[in-house]
Amino acid sequence: MNFSDTEIEHLTKAWIAISLAFAILLSGRDIFSSNFGSMLLVSGFTVGLGFVLHELGHKYVAQRYNCFAEFRAFNGMLILAILMSFLGFIFAAPGAVMINGYVNREKNGKISAAGPIINLGLAVIFIGLILIGFVNMFTHYGLLINSWLATFNMIPFWNLDGKKILRWNKVVYFSMLGLGITFLILSSVLWYVHNSYK
Repeated sequence: MNFSDTEIEHLTKAWIAISLAFAILLSGRDIFSSNFGSMLLVSGFTVGLGFVLHELGHKYVAQRYNCFAEFRAFNGMLILAILMSFLGFIFAAPGAVMINGYVNREKNGKISAAGPIINLGLAVIFIGLILIGFVNMFTHYGLLINSWLATFNMIPFWNLDGKKILRWNKVVYFSMLGLGITFLILSSVLWYVHNSYK
């Protein structure tokens, strides 16, 4: 995959903003709290990994279909994500991979599915790490955030991935949605079990 300087700039800007939004949320919406710095570090890694690889999944599949594909950040949505994090919720639509080329309903569905599939795959990796004993903030929030990103993007609304996946294949859509919700629940269960044995 090739990246322009503009695309790298937009990916970096979106990564920083969305990491900041999640850090605010995870630290109890108190940027002066003692754990804000650690939450920013955790968010930067887990959100950064999940967000960047999600977008690269879209880009890779689009380019496989011989389309031009580059990420562009939505400045207004980045600001909104940060502001909403202070209210206890994040609407995470930091940007999108802009695609230029012919894609039919099936190709568009597969391009859209690539991002959430990446997040589900990362969630599986974090589940595996937790089950073999690597239980810490990075693995817990890695599982939680990637499960959340996958599930959120399955909402069949606006320009989110779910709308295009549902239009293409209902079985794929509901399977991915079910996995995302299952992993979200599992993240809470595993964290509860871990804290119960402390």
